[in-house]
Amino acid sequence: MPQPASHRARTPQPLFFQTPDQRTALARERFFEEGIRPSGLVAESVLQSWLRCCSARQQPRDAVSFEPVSRSRVHASLSRNRQLLQAGNSELGHMEAALGGTDCRVLLTDAQGVIIHATDLPQARDQPLLRAASRVGVNIAESHVGTSAPGIVVRTGEASTVAGGEHFHQCLQGLYCAAAPIHDIHGQLAGVLDVSVEGGRFPFDAAAVVGTYATTIENRLLQLQSTGQLLLHFQASPTFLDTPLEALAGISPHGRVLWLNGAGRRLTGCHMEDQPTVDSVFGTSIERLMDLHRQKRIQTLRLPNGLGVWIKGRLSGGDGADFNHAVAVEGLRAPSPGTQDHAHTAHTAHTAATAVAVVDAPAAVVPAPSPATRATLVDHSQRLIEVTLAECGGNIAKAARALGVSRGMLYRRLQKSASQHVPASTLGEAQSGDASA
Repeated sequence: MPQPASHRARTPQPLFFQTPDQRTALARERFFEEGIRPSGLVAESVLQSWLRCCSARQQPRDAVSFEPVSRSRVHASLSRNRQLLQAGNSELGHMEAALGGTDCRVLLTDAQGVIIHATDLPQARDQPLLRAASRVGVNIAESHVGTSAPGIVVRTGEASTVAGGEHFHQCLQGLYCAAAPIHDIHGQLAGVLDVSVEGGRFPFDAAAVVGTYATTIENRLLQLQSTGQLLLHFQASPTFLDTPLEALAGISPHGRVLWLNGAGRRLTGCHMEDQPTVDSVFGTSIERLMDLHRQKRIQTLRLPNGLGVWIKGRLSGGDGADFNHAVAVEGLRAPSPGTQDHAHTAHTAHTAATAVAVVDAPAAVVPAPSPATRATLVDHSQRLIEVTLAECGGNIAKAARALGVSRGMLYRRLQKSASQHVPASTLGEAQSGDASA
């Protein structure tokens, strides 16, 4: 028997719901119809996005048009984000292959929310919204399409998941998306990686998947942007090195920590308010960290905060030359954590200081480097150029090929060194040798 209207009005609404969609529906009712803040029913990031959309005078019933930006802006965005696309090239392919059995689409946007890569799914079931949105040049920032996972990430720089009715606009409530940020070496947002599906929830943990791939792309981008730096790879377990879980750091030629990725900040406890010294962050000198590059082996290191880590280093030249292929060192055994003795440590330090050699170079033309030549990365780079030129008989063309750089670039490096009072004979002999070639 139906209850009187007055009795029905006094019946309290249920406080708990069986499905996320029911909670979202109640949140929308309270927020959009009753003007009540639905705390606890949706994520705070979603609620803040709703508030921003309302402040921008957007209406939930408004239609959303996924119109691309101008061609000139698309071209400018693609050109400006060339390194980001390069960093994500292989990982985007791997991610799309992993999701190949689903109807999910992968989107990569720039820092402003303009799509610079989108998955093409011609065989996917009917997806009118994603088909319209998943095009290079479409702006999916919050100011254009209201609340969405990539829009929230563009605005806040934090990972986000937006499901169904959590989208501000009613016409987008069939979408489910998860997005994660990608940062550059300055700590600024470089792009957003998003995975979206239409018509149903993800059948897997989309936030975890997109977060893993975003971290991998970010790590690749950081390394691409770090030419001329000593790159440190470290973690509390050697198993995590060369994985998305590894910590990374970029060290300047003068012994300053220029950047740390997220894992690096968590392990060291350094939040990079400025550019701290390597001694304050890693508890060691720039000379020892440079030895990591020469040794080509994973070593152990005790951080100032007491945490023991496994660490290795890689040095790349500021002009794009990677010096790993040209410098080798006698094999050194990586010590096990907590088992180093003073004699072994002293022997390791002595070997690292004296055993540098050029690959396949005759011993007669490879003088042992003095401590002064190991003082900075710049000195190390110049020393390598001099040794390679000596090995190639002063022929610039051969030396450039050996170093993996152009002949013009090597000329410029030599001229710069000459202007900084590097012995002029090196430059003169190199030029005459190249001319004779």
